[in-house]
Amino acid sequence: MEKKYRLIISVKEIRGKCPVFRVGDKIVIESPKVIVENTDNICIHMMGCILSMIVPLSRGESFLSLGLAKEEADRGYFQCLDPGEPYTNGGTVLFEIKREEIIKL
Repeated sequence: MEKKYRLIISVKEIRGKCPVFRVGDKIVIESPKVIVENTDNICIHMMGCILSMIVPLSRGESFLSLGLAKEEADRGYFQCLDPGEPYTNGGTVLFEIKREEIIKL
């Protein structure tokens, strides 16, 4: 049986101004759904940056093989596409992704 993983995406750092997130905010995903009751907020720009990686990460693909880490690890990183000042009035958010195995009883 294929292992499945819950993804916990947390805001690690904000450079500039983000109208959606604060440091420490979390998004919890059990592909294909967002666990709304455990999620602080969602931004369409952030989802656009990670959407293609959610299914592979949920199935155990390594963060390293997807280019989200420098070495094999249990976590990876990505950032929002908003470059912030001087190009926009916003800012970029650095996210950390961890995963937990989903145990079905």
